[in-house]
Amino acid sequence: MNYDKDLADFLASIKTLAIVGLSDDPSRDSHEVGSYLQSQGYRVIPVNPNVTTVLGRPAVAALSDIAEPVDLVVVFRKPEHAATVVDEAVEIGSRGVWLQLGIAAPEAEARARAKGLMVVSNRCVMVEHRRLLASAQI
Repeated sequence: MNYDKDLADFLASIKTLAIVGLSDDPSRDSHEVGSYLQSQGYRVIPVNPNVTTVLGRPAVAALSDIAEPVDLVVVFRKPEHAATVVDEAVEIGSRGVWLQLGIAAPEAEARARAKGLMVVSNRCVMVEHRRLLASAQI
């Protein structure tokens, strides 16, 4: 398996991302990452029960409230909530789940991989996207 090639191919193939924990506060990492991904042409769906809109898009309270297919679920939640979000990503039929820096849920990740999802943990999707873009892999 070529990790960079597989990751680049996956990121190039997706269109819609749900970002769990996306903040409307521009100083938060989730907002910066969401803004970056939106600027790269991805459709970003904010998942946060505490806000109504983020990045000009209406927010939903939970992944199960999304009424369209989701290619990738990006997780900005505390590690103790990660397993639940990973399982919800599997339930909604997401093609992948990305746990941001400092977040891992090994058992849930294994369940998601067993269902065929692309799983990345403890990495920043923005950093990885920029790195792969700079090396002309995306």
